[in-house]
Amino acid sequence: MAELADAAAASDLWDDPVAAQRVMGELAAVEDDLRVHDEFAAKLSDLAVLNDLAQEEDDHAAAAEVGAGLGELERDLADLEIRVLLSGEHDGRDAVVTVHAGAGGTDSQDWAQMLERMLLRWAEDRGFKVDLHDEQDGDEAGIRSATFTVHGARAYGLLHTERGVHRLVRISPFDSQARRHTAFASIDVVPLMDEVDTEITVPDDDLRIDVFRSSGPGGQGVNTTDSAVRVTHLPTGIVISCQNERSQLQNRATAMTLLKAKLAELERARRDEELAAVRGEQRDVAWGSQIRSYVLHPYQMVKDHRTGEETGNTSAVLDGDIDRFIGAYLQWKARGLAVADAGAGADAD
Repeated sequence: MAELADAAAASDLWDDPVAAQRVMGELAAVEDDLRVHDEFAAKLSDLAVLNDLAQEEDDHAAAAEVGAGLGELERDLADLEIRVLLSGEHDGRDAVVTVHAGAGGTDSQDWAQMLERMLLRWAEDRGFKVDLHDEQDGDEAGIRSATFTVHGARAYGLLHTERGVHRLVRISPFDSQARRHTAFASIDVVPLMDEVDTEITVPDDDLRIDVFRSSGPGGQGVNTTDSAVRVTHLPTGIVISCQNERSQLQNRATAMTLLKAKLAELERARRDEELAAVRGEQRDVAWGSQIRSYVLHPYQMVKDHRTGEETGNTSAVLDGDIDRFIGAYLQWKARGLAVADAGAGADAD
């Protein structure tokens, strides 16, 4: 924190606004980490004193208070553990989230909208700010896709745990015979990085840019002009649409920022695969299949297939209560990396 505070106090800090924002953001995050740690340490110290008093004087009321305090400390400790686990290079950044309907027809489009709502409710409960860039309506119900940015402390570190295919099993409300249907939708998450605008150059020949009239709410200026922009990156097939801004120029700038973030994530994924090959890691044979199943019929259960974490409270999960799955995945991922590093060290020896 001292190093960051010195950097923040430098007279030439704002000569580079992007670097300045990064320094101030890192300083705020470190200050918040230390605040949470110090509050935890103070609570622990107070409980230790109270526990000694309860034992010395055989005070049952004080002992009960210690028990309640330990319960609070357990919850606080879980938050601290997640903070420690979110130490990756980009974990502290904002997150660009895209939800896509998959196999399952109208049910999958309805499922995609349910997932979008789940993530938005989660972000709202945490006090995160969300910018919706694009939302494509489904043919009969739901959505075909949606893209939005979540702004908040460690948004990417938390939300990247949701990346993958999500499966829904339920009695379809769109089936006149009330049969059980399975639907799939995917969630993609990449970190939003200001520096990609200067570090990544995309040749004009690699782009196809289409403009069209915005379809969603947004006022007469948005809906009566061809202000929406769709950018297609021809070499990769990545498509980014943006229609929330009032001008075509603003939508194009936002779409290019989102495209560069996705291209940067592709490059990171390529490097990770090369590193895994060097380490000799074995990929899951089910790679690319669903990461989590949400069963609403004939029983109620949400289960994460990577970690084994599950709950029967499906309504709470679909209402944004996904922290248990996020925490379980981060711990599972940390254990896997520790095992891989230990194996690589043994091979080197």
